[in-house]
Amino acid sequence: MLVLALDTATPTLVAGVARRSGTDVEVLAERAVPSGNRHAELLVPAVREALAAAGLALADVDAVVAGLGPGPFTGLRVGVVTAAALADARGVPAVGVCSLDAVGSGARTVVTDARRKEVYWAAYDADGARVDGPGVVRPEDARLTGPLVGDPRFAERIGAPVEAAEVTTAGLLRAAAALLDDPSSAGPLVPLYLRRPDAVPPTSFKPVTTS
Repeated sequence: MLVLALDTATPTLVAGVARRSGTDVEVLAERAVPSGNRHAELLVPAVREALAAAGLALADVDAVVAGLGPGPFTGLRVGVVTAAALADARGVPAVGVCSLDAVGSGARTVVTDARRKEVYWAAYDADGARVDGPGVVRPEDARLTGPLVGDPRFAERIGAPVEAAEVTTAGLLRAAAALLDDPSSAGPLVPLYLRRPDAVPPTSFKPVTTS
């Protein structure tokens, strides 16, 4: 099975292609692109570059895996809509996973930048199964147990070292293993939002007058 993996939950978008056979995953090509708020501009070119580097075309893809967040509203929508559109164009399954599940491996607590001086977090046992979270919290208020992996910039505020780790193609496929084995068990691709958006609808409107 050839799988296209996408994630736009962090400031570095990921587009990768991997071959999956049973529990074995071989990453054929991956693009990790610092994207900031430019996910919409950079994601599709990254997908094209990953496919080209693997010597493949979209027609060769058998499934699509998308990271669902948590992450910024616009970034997540770009990734989810792109994954759904590509899967629909190919007529192949699209499955979604929590992006934090694709960061690091084994027993760990993952922390990533949630903006607003907060972090997203989730905790995992020795088998890599999520046992707590995902959540969002101020680092100073977090009571997170190690080892911590993810964004090292928060180490001082958390008060413990954070090993650098990011979402990877291999991590996305690992997190999606059960869904790829049985795509019919996957739900719709719904972004994982842990708080309300910054933008709010106006509470009052100016009257429209005509002369």
